[in-house]
Amino acid sequence: MKILVLNSGSSSLKYQVIDMDTEEVLAKGYFERIGQPNSFLTHKVNGEKHKFEHAAKNHEKAIEFVLDRLTNTHYGVLKSLDELGGIGHRVVHGGEKFKEAVLINDDVIEGIRECVDLAPLHNPASILGMEACKKVVPNMKMVAVFDTAFHQSIEKEKYIYPIPYKYYKKYGVRKYGAHGMSHQYVSSRVAEIMKKDIKDLKIVNCHLGQGASVCAIKEGKSVETSMGLTPLGGVPMGTRSGDLDPSVITYLMNKEKLTPDDINFILNKESGVYGISGVSVDFRDIEVEAQAGGHHAQLALDVFHYLVACYVARCAVAMNGIDVLTFTAGVGEKGPLSREAICEQLQFLGVKIDTEKNKIRGEEIEISAPDSKVKIYVVPTNEELVIARETLKLVK
Repeated sequence: MKILVLNSGSSSLKYQVIDMDTEEVLAKGYFERIGQPNSFLTHKVNGEKHKFEHAAKNHEKAIEFVLDRLTNTHYGVLKSLDELGGIGHRVVHGGEKFKEAVLINDDVIEGIRECVDLAPLHNPASILGMEACKKVVPNMKMVAVFDTAFHQSIEKEKYIYPIPYKYYKKYGVRKYGAHGMSHQYVSSRVAEIMKKDIKDLKIVNCHLGQGASVCAIKEGKSVETSMGLTPLGGVPMGTRSGDLDPSVITYLMNKEKLTPDDINFILNKESGVYGISGVSVDFRDIEVEAQAGGHHAQLALDVFHYLVACYVARCAVAMNGIDVLTFTAGVGEKGPLSREAICEQLQFLGVKIDTEKNKIRGEEIEISAPDSKVKIYVVPTNEELVIARETLKLVK
């Protein structure tokens, strides 16, 4: 069976077609600038990249064009859409309503809409993709897979905030976490690599990129994570602040006469390593500036590395130990300087990195020193495969 995986952005659409018999990616692509006259599709198949300039005024038109490419005799991988067993949609936030992947119907879409306040940048885009698919392929089975679902196993004392309990009862204000699909994939994959039963391992996974989170996985289940009510919490990211003293927000709002929307924009779009460095959201650019003597760039990296290490330690506390430390996502997979700086601050846990092995970028590899008490791995993430697997379970 073949599954189409969709990740819808507000003006973009990423996709993969996966053959579930072999879990091989047959084709993938990225539609950009949807809604603009200069929208275009980059489509990869058989090791070749094809670019199509195609004006798609909305997601419906974009998906129509993608499906046309996928069934095209030259660029396609499907003889017809009948070969598709279903479509899996990535959804960032399911709140408390969705504890696992679900078949999509009108009630599910409405439930996802009710969670928009918890992921205002992401959930509306997912809904756009679902509604577009309903129009283009109305009889196709579709599944919503939630980034928050993996963290539903976290115990209540670890997700309740110390504010009046009525706000949890009234609005669902609590820690939800994110990047669940990545944490799920990497933890299961590293257990396979080690030839161990995941139930016997205490794993801390560092998903580090422009979005970043740290997660403790014990017996294959999430027991602690860094992101909170929304994807803004936790460790600092490309442009997101991560955790703050709450008074910082009210203090700045009073001093600068800011509205809630103003402060939300600052914390989501102007903070993180970009806010400290003033250089870029790209860690590679910040590293170059730091090596050239840029004080603020180096400070941004130091703050990031320190706070990630702090959360790894917190995750170890949640599990009463740590067996494995994994790194994934853009910085985690391709940032040897960041990996080394983080591990250096975790030596008290028995973490010791092999500096030569750590030079490898973007590959699945063990990077722990022979005498490290904690095994350290780089494991490229594969969220699309998790979506495809969950979709397959439900459409069957």
